[in-house]
Amino acid sequence: MRLALRRFVINPYTRLLGRYLKSQRLRVITLAIALLGSIVLQLINPQILRYFIDTALNQGTGAMLLQAALLFIGIALVTQGLTLVTTYLGETVAWQATNALRADLAAHCLHLDLSFHQSRTPGELVERVDGDVTTLARFFSQFVLYILGNSLLLFGILAVLWFEDWRAGLSLTLFVLVAFGLLTRLLRFALPAWVAYRQLSARFFGFLGEYLTGREDLQANDSISYVKHRFHGMLQQWLPIFHRARLAQTLLWGSSVALLTTGNVVALSVGAYLWSQNVITLGTVYLIFYYANQLRQPMASILGELTDFQQAQASILRVQELLATPSRLPLAGAHALPNKAVTVEFDQVWFSYDAGQPHDWALQNVSWCLPAGQVLGVVGRTGSGKTTLTRLLLRFYAPQAGTIRLGQVPLETIATACLRQRVGIVTQEVQLFQATIRDNLRLFDPAIEDDQIQHALGELELLDWLRSHPQGLDTLLASDSGGLSAGEAQLLAFARIWLRNPSLVILDEASSRLDPRTEQRIEQATKQLMQGRTGIIIAHRLSTLQHVDYILVLDQGQVIEYGRRQALANQPTSRFAQLLQMNQTNANVP
Repeated sequence: MRLALRRFVINPYTRLLGRYLKSQRLRVITLAIALLGSIVLQLINPQILRYFIDTALNQGTGAMLLQAALLFIGIALVTQGLTLVTTYLGETVAWQATNALRADLAAHCLHLDLSFHQSRTPGELVERVDGDVTTLARFFSQFVLYILGNSLLLFGILAVLWFEDWRAGLSLTLFVLVAFGLLTRLLRFALPAWVAYRQLSARFFGFLGEYLTGREDLQANDSISYVKHRFHGMLQQWLPIFHRARLAQTLLWGSSVALLTTGNVVALSVGAYLWSQNVITLGTVYLIFYYANQLRQPMASILGELTDFQQAQASILRVQELLATPSRLPLAGAHALPNKAVTVEFDQVWFSYDAGQPHDWALQNVSWCLPAGQVLGVVGRTGSGKTTLTRLLLRFYAPQAGTIRLGQVPLETIATACLRQRVGIVTQEVQLFQATIRDNLRLFDPAIEDDQIQHALGELELLDWLRSHPQGLDTLLASDSGGLSAGEAQLLAFARIWLRNPSLVILDEASSRLDPRTEQRIEQATKQLMQGRTGIIIAHRLSTLQHVDYILVLDQGQVIEYGRRQALANQPTSRFAQLLQMNQTNANVP
């Protein structure tokens, strides 16, 4: 059992080291050589000091003392140089490794299904991807090498002491064993506190990100005091956990200082006794004391690395947990979609957002087929499953049963990159980035030229709007549609889709919040965008579905009606005709 637990704990760390240090093999080897060289020089210099003291006491020549002094200074300078090299290489290795880990974590999160992101706040993911990884810098750059290097230095000092006199070696070896035994016991108390600290840190940043995002609603509804109360409550939870973690670390530091001071007393006492017995010279007494004092460095460094490792251990486990989180989506295939309009087919599709509660179906046995180049209008009450259709088509989720096909090809066999390229969507909420108009339109794709952007804006009648900005495409936009009206943001989203030239265009309530004049511009842009493409328009207002070819009526996740728009409109008993009648009646009410 203990062996299995040890493998479980160690293997994640060795895998992380092997994965992110492999590409920096040369730097790591150079770092190891510099570290070992520094260790050797630290063992040599005390021997020179002993030679200098004994030579001076024996009235050696000035030349001999000068040579010893110069040699000592030279070795000390080389040791400092090697320290600079190890520091530089260690920081470089840490920077490269942590950046690579951040990139992998971000990419992994982006490839997970939407249910993963809906169950976690953006702040929590930021803390996982950045905060946890930041604590691993020393783990990547110094932990193994410094533990190994300082262990070698420790054993080297003890070996030299045994060689000088077995009594000095024995006494200081026993001291080291007792000191490490006591200090490692103290280390065990630190881990639970640091794990709790990191977990609460993630919760705090998740809370902060959530409420900063909703700051306008909070201010408008006078909920600031509630947020401040929650903020204060989380800080109150944070403080005792932080105190416990810091207390454990302080006890460890104070105990290490007391024990290492005790080591100096032991060394001085043993040296004085051996010198009084004429067993060793005065220079050797100083050598023993110097080596005992030198034990501070490797012991303190090893304990420091272990302390940092205790703090980083929680982050390592959390990073491993995130990397090991699987996507609920089956692996995508490698099929490609043609660069033209495609058919869209749902064949007996069942879907639930909660896989653990499959009876709570968002879609139930949904079947319909939209021919290529046709436009479908989807209507239904809130919660009827309209948006769920779009999420399944973009493969944010996978259905529990049934098949979805694009261009006669099952959705799960289409390459993900191809699917996202050939299917374009415009929603109510348009995400703009703090970047130029150019980058917001081409989504940072340098392959899209300015001429293509100008053409797209011209087709959507946005050139006048662009000319109103003196810097044109170089105009910097704020994030979250800052500086633009809802209509302008929606039209920019249309231009994005136009530039991608998808096979299937989905409009999910794209004009629900617009004034009538802007809605007319959106309608004109929709006509332009749908030419030569398959389209799906989800709308509450039936006026936006006047020019669609087919109608799909959903209710509680079930298909109530599907057919050509004109045929359903002319059939008085159809649900769509009744909706049109109700819409007309409401429009005539003064």
